[in-house]
Amino acid sequence: MSNDSRRPGHSHRSGAHEFTMPRWPEAVDVFDTTLRDGSQQEGLSLTVDDKLRVAEQLDHLGVTYIEGGWPGANPKDDEFFRRAPSELHLSTSTLVAFGSTRRAGAKADADEVLRKLVEADTPVVCLVAKSWDRHVIDALRTDLDEAVAMVADSIDFLRRRDKRVFLDAEHFFDGYIHNPDFALRVLRAAEEAGADALVLCDTNGGTLPHDVAAIVLDVVERMEAQIGIHCHNDAGCAVANTLAAVGAGVTHVQGCVNGYGERAGNADLAAAIPDLSLKLSVRTIPPDRLERLTAVSHHIAELVNITPNPQQPYVGSSGFAHKGGLHASAVARRRDLYEHVSPGLVGNGMRVVVSEMAGRSTLALKATELGIDIDGEVLGRVLDELKQLEHEGYHFEVADGSLELLLRRASGWEHDFFSVESFRVITDHGSQSGPNRDEPGPVTTEATVKVQVGNDRMVATAEGNGPVNALDAALRSAIGPHFPALGGIHLTDYRVRVLDTGLGTGAVTRVLVDTSDGERTWTTIGVSENIIEASWQALYDSIVLGLLRASED
Repeated sequence: MSNDSRRPGHSHRSGAHEFTMPRWPEAVDVFDTTLRDGSQQEGLSLTVDDKLRVAEQLDHLGVTYIEGGWPGANPKDDEFFRRAPSELHLSTSTLVAFGSTRRAGAKADADEVLRKLVEADTPVVCLVAKSWDRHVIDALRTDLDEAVAMVADSIDFLRRRDKRVFLDAEHFFDGYIHNPDFALRVLRAAEEAGADALVLCDTNGGTLPHDVAAIVLDVVERMEAQIGIHCHNDAGCAVANTLAAVGAGVTHVQGCVNGYGERAGNADLAAAIPDLSLKLSVRTIPPDRLERLTAVSHHIAELVNITPNPQQPYVGSSGFAHKGGLHASAVARRRDLYEHVSPGLVGNGMRVVVSEMAGRSTLALKATELGIDIDGEVLGRVLDELKQLEHEGYHFEVADGSLELLLRRASGWEHDFFSVESFRVITDHGSQSGPNRDEPGPVTTEATVKVQVGNDRMVATAEGNGPVNALDAALRSAIGPHFPALGGIHLTDYRVRVLDTGLGTGAVTRVLVDTSDGERTWTTIGVSENIIEASWQALYDSIVLGLLRASED
């Protein structure tokens, strides 16, 4: 068993831990490193145009600093810093260039990395330096005195060229635990050379909040410069560590919107910002911009081409979604019974998710949300029908469009856009000609639909790159002349899941279709042992709901 009394942050009084109450500052600076540290996430790749657009969104949100990248590290970052002065018009944020100290044994005046940082022409430079003695010896392969001199010389070089300098003390917490004297020497050298902020980095992401708080307290008591925090999330504590550091005296917070970054990522600013602003009354971004948080989070997710996490705190689509009947019943009476903050404060919204777990209150809330009037008796029948359908394989939690149509039909509504007489799908395998005639030929799919619109009967046939595409094309060909709005309604995704796979080819298939009119998106569902029938159900509902919404606009 380890001796906790020898670990930072622990003192004993009568056998119990003695804790220091947090000292929350009035405000902190928010430093976003999505364009540098965040872009190191596996699967995340940004073009220069992407980087410029992400920076615009961060400025729109109102972060204090945007770290643009490492000039000289690659052509992409070089181009970004060349284009930024003319194409990036920041109204709130300050652009920062990132780089390392001079090389061991070299002169700062002759160091290529430092020269590139000056040429980037940003008012602020963030320098990374080793603060763990093991890294100095094993990675840099130099001595501790030289490592300290590298920090002092580099900062002095940049200060003499009118740059504000932040020091990122890499691996600071591991370094402090292993050799606190050296870790503090690095900070002291940076401070004496004129660094504006000393950023303590939990680079390996394994430090826990009580150690972060204790170490930060010690540093704050020893240093005059602004102290910052940069946490990785390898132990799942990046946001908690950030809050612990602020409570111990940090006033500069680094991270990434959505927590992007290498391995498990960085501290998620989409959680840290509202935690500080809403929970602790610490000013982070301009207060009137906090409601932009969800939109900016999702916009950046689109720019970096990573699907937003629906369970993400504050900004996730499920962050304020209520599914259980008991929860929904309570929320119907008082929203704060199951919501830790009002979702509107961060630009999110409350949703009622309906499934077989739903009760009357859940359905009633959903109907109210959609503006549908259903009395109690009908509501009970709808609930019974919904539970039976979910037993058969439907999943209305993810099919908001089909759920809306189910509720509308229960209220007595029936659409009169068109009626379907029949449909069929034919798939042909053509034959090859020439020497390869024994090999399978091209596959073509043809669909025919017969529909009635008013007094007009239409028969339309279309080919597609699969049965769903062919059915969609045929239906649009048949009813499109009567409904011009259909031209703005597009299928955006098609997903198939086979249920009860043990039944082999007799298994039930669930099909989900996503549809958009350019402003709204909805999902519809079909379930059947026949995949064509399941696809038609989902397609039919998607078109009906699209026409309904177009008629209401």
